[in-house]
Amino acid sequence: MCSDKVNTCANLLSDRKLQIAFIESATAGRMCSEFALTECSGDILLGGLACYSVPIKEQLLKVPDHLIKTYTPESAEVTKALAQGGSQLFNADVTVAVTGLTCTGGSETEEKPVGTMFLHIKYKESEKAYREVFKGTASEIILQTIDRTAELITEHLQER
Repeated sequence: MCSDKVNTCANLLSDRKLQIAFIESATAGRMCSEFALTECSGDILLGGLACYSVPIKEQLLKVPDHLIKTYTPESAEVTKALAQGGSQLFNADVTVAVTGLTCTGGSETEEKPVGTMFLHIKYKESEKAYREVFKGTASEIILQTIDRTAELITEHLQER
């Protein structure tokens, strides 16, 4: 069962007749899955792509190799490129890209600890980047990321 925040966001997307797509690295498809559990999923959900590995990011979504080498796969710059590639792939009203660190073994540093998640939300008329830091297990970090994404989309749509 998805959270109230995801349900609220999905209903707002449906009310506005908007469709959404997900390009997921750290969340590995869980965000798309949560939105698929809403009653209006058939109206709003175009699909998603889990792009956990670097070759998928580069080959399918056309993320330039130099971005990954310069900034790491878990970075705002790569997340933006994923959103742009995903937007071209799905042509959604809202495209969400996410990368981040849910456990040790990635590119974590003192400035970018485990729990750091990068979101890039591309709308037809604008785009916004976010950096959030969550605490907990990998599963808890992923669920917090999903809820925060739903909040950010809801806030954006309510401002329009």
